[in-house]
Amino acid sequence: MYIQLNGQVIYYEKTGEGSPVILAHGNHESHKIFDALIPKLSKKHTVYAIDSRGHGLSASTEEFHYADMAEDIAAFVHALDLNLPAFFGFSDGGIIGLIAASRYPAMFSALAVGGANLTPSGMKALPKLAIRFLNLKKKDPLTRLMLKEPHITKSDLSKITAPTLVLAGSKDMIKKRETKRIAASIPHASLKILSGETHSSYIVHSSKLYPVLDKFFLRNGC
Repeated sequence: MYIQLNGQVIYYEKTGEGSPVILAHGNHESHKIFDALIPKLSKKHTVYAIDSRGHGLSASTEEFHYADMAEDIAAFVHALDLNLPAFFGFSDGGIIGLIAASRYPAMFSALAVGGANLTPSGMKALPKLAIRFLNLKKKDPLTRLMLKEPHITKSDLSKITAPTLVLAGSKDMIKKRETKRIAASIPHASLKILSGETHSSYIVHSSKLYPVLDKFFLRNGC
């Protein structure tokens, strides 16, 4: 399905019945990364899997900013008149979720983020070097985004009121102290480091995350 939000044509897929859950993917990805997770979530929830602006089947754009993508999520919730949806975002999707939840504290019933960072310095050195090399080679605005943004402050995170679960793999490309900083800065947030998992191994084309999200959503009445 297509919807126009903030001057952008955004694609999303709607699956299942029940309380609403929004899924947001990472950089250079699409809703298709959740192909193993959606069938499980959709047994209890209406799942809205979005392609962020400039990704997947959504319209292209010349400029990328996480704040704009967060505003797209807020506009999506408003346009579809979703009542307190739960949200899960991976990597860039997690960043978008943090920004959206800090700007609109009453929007989500629950917030879960995996592999998010607050600033580019939250990435480990080798992955960041690889991204720098890729940016020099391709000069791609989406790659450059990861080197320039986000800039989320402790004050921003303190405004989040939704029950929050902060996730990362023990072998994540995000520094462990960054993940811990996010959880510590959000009131009453929970932290879960998944043993043996990388940045994406428990999310991309995987259903490993389902039991974790199911338990979290159930605990918070989603």
